[in-house]
Amino acid sequence: MFEKYTLSKTKIINMVGMIHSSYYRVPSLGIKGNKPSLQTHHQNKGWVTQDTVIESVKKVLAHEFIDCGYRLMSAYLKRDGYQINHKKVYRIMKEEGLLKLERRINRSGSGRKFVKFRKVITARPFECLEMDIKMVWIPKAGKNAYLLSIIDVHTRKILKDYFSFSIKQDKVITFLSEVFLEYQYPESVVIRSDNGSQFIAKSVRGYLGLIGVQQEFTHVATPEENAHIEAYHGILKKEVFKRIDYRTFGEIEIILKRYVDFYNNIRLHGLLGRITPMEKWNQDKHLIIMRNLTA
Repeated sequence: MFEKYTLSKTKIINMVGMIHSSYYRVPSLGIKGNKPSLQTHHQNKGWVTQDTVIESVKKVLAHEFIDCGYRLMSAYLKRDGYQINHKKVYRIMKEEGLLKLERRINRSGSGRKFVKFRKVITARPFECLEMDIKMVWIPKAGKNAYLLSIIDVHTRKILKDYFSFSIKQDKVITFLSEVFLEYQYPESVVIRSDNGSQFIAKSVRGYLGLIGVQQEFTHVATPEENAHIEAYHGILKKEVFKRIDYRTFGEIEIILKRYVDFYNNIRLHGLLGRITPMEKWNQDKHLIIMRNLTA
């Protein structure tokens, strides 16, 4: 006769090494959570179908310069009147094959003042400006043209740019004089640049000193010290030069003019809280006036 032994469930579970809670688990046999809603509310149109949302997403992406991910797309849709979150936008864009991986941008002289702080912290517009020159290949001409751009760090607004086959120091002085004449600026302004020959020229440094603008230079091989204008030129590369087929200087010159208007007035900037540089500028430009009055 075999003697009968009885073991409790707890001892058996311990013997086989199971987790106690998993013993009672019942498979759901399906996808967890509620089924995704196929309707979305629009403040003017009411409840609309997913097809309508998809068309709105495609309309945004159809813009010649917009190439954004799902988070920024949700901000564009909200501006258009949709009550929608980024998770739903991600699902819709993924189902429609509209997602795109966002690629990151691969990133000493006598009498010159070099930057002390790599990261710029500003409290108002026109406190710190950054300028840089980018080479632009012109297929028809078989040579490079040059784009000089200047950005307001606080608002990310492109204040001005200049596009030419040649940019010498006299052109830089004319360019800067037009910037400072166009904008009402406070006395304490700092302008950053790299160590390009046009920027370190005595005539340029003398002009800026004459009008009371402080000039500082990035250290060698440290583009991150001029990060905002470097980032803008990187965005240009991704959203314009890699996407648009152009042949002549005149063609890309017109496109660049349109892009600056788009960048300042339409393109939402994540680090500004998903508003445009011009909206940020209009919010904070009174700080310049107040600074001038108290100076």
